[in-house]
Amino acid sequence: MEMHTWKHVFKLDPDKEISDDALELVCESGTDAIIVGGTTNVTFDNTIDLLSRIRRYALPCALEVSNMEGIVPGFDFYFVPLVLNAQNPDLILGAHVEGLKEHGPFIKWEEVAVEGYVVCNPDSTVAQLTESRTEIDEDTMKAYARLADQMLRLPVLYIEYSGTYGNPDMVKAARKVVQNSQIFYGGGIRTPEQAQEMAQWADTVVVGNAVYENIEHALATVEAVKRQK
Repeated sequence: MEMHTWKHVFKLDPDKEISDDALELVCESGTDAIIVGGTTNVTFDNTIDLLSRIRRYALPCALEVSNMEGIVPGFDFYFVPLVLNAQNPDLILGAHVEGLKEHGPFIKWEEVAVEGYVVCNPDSTVAQLTESRTEIDEDTMKAYARLADQMLRLPVLYIEYSGTYGNPDMVKAARKVVQNSQIFYGGGIRTPEQAQEMAQWADTVVVGNAVYENIEHALATVEAVKRQK
């Protein structure tokens, strides 16, 4: 399945525990793909362990690269975040240059997609790590969306609220101006109703924390998104 057809994906964190039974439910839920990624304590060992468990099931699996230590071969796709509203220059392009020094000659670029991230939750770990400007109104969101879509021509615009349910109007604002980028929404989706609401404007709805908090609600988001689409 090509990435552009994904409507719903689960994001699993290598640093969090998930039982074999819960993982089976997630992978057999009808979701379109699994993204493996986290902000902290992502290592080669815990990433390859999670990948090996997911590979028992027949669905695409992508790695969202957060550090060089956690890069593992064998994923179908590799997502590289570019935080558009970061103020820490090392987290804008500095880390990417260092990564290319080490891995550049070995990268299969057809498997790589750069995500233009807009981090919106000031209390999130990723916002603090990247020193992101999170005071964003609809006009500013449109500007970031145009930056990702028309200026940088990135395949993915990722609107990230990281643990908190976001403002649908922000996703709607991005939808109005994006022409080609695939809009991902992630953050705080814990109910089917929230998933369905964001699916009105996002191409792809990402569900993460709910998997670890309430597996039944998380699984119900799959049908909610597919029904909206």
